[in-house]
Amino acid sequence: MYYGEAMAAMKNKPTPGVQMVSRNRKAFFSYEVLDAIEAGLVLRGTEVKSLRDGKLQLLDAYVQIEQGEAYMHHAHIAEYSHGTDANHAPTRTRKLLLHRREIDKLLAKVKEKGFTIIPLEVYFKEGRAKVKIGVCRGKAQHDKRATIKDRDEKRAAQRGLD
Repeated sequence: MYYGEAMAAMKNKPTPGVQMVSRNRKAFFSYEVLDAIEAGLVLRGTEVKSLRDGKLQLLDAYVQIEQGEAYMHHAHIAEYSHGTDANHAPTRTRKLLLHRREIDKLLAKVKEKGFTIIPLEVYFKEGRAKVKIGVCRGKAQHDKRATIKDRDEKRAAQRGLD
């Protein structure tokens, strides 16, 4: 069972002490998620307040390892509505907090052809912002069609039970 299937099974079960901010649903459709790691997120004050309001978009976001550190690019956190001139830039690059062995593991996977690191979801865990990142491989068009077919069959079966 791949990570994406496990996430689909757990989708409706809230974890105690975790406040979900955003989930990258397109990642599970376009990519095959092989492994996932939880990382901390380095944020400015107005970014945290905007995240608590749920103003995050992960659609085009990706993670890159540069000079031995992991960074999340193109994640859009909207400017805080009550912010001043010290408000943050919405799509700035944000550093991820990972252990050295986790970064090395991710780097080894990414060096293989066809793998990329995608942020899957952002949430608050015990008051701290966390991002779940996944090592992913792109799906071919026929795999996407199979995903749509499976989803439609599950919906039809669910309607039959209701």
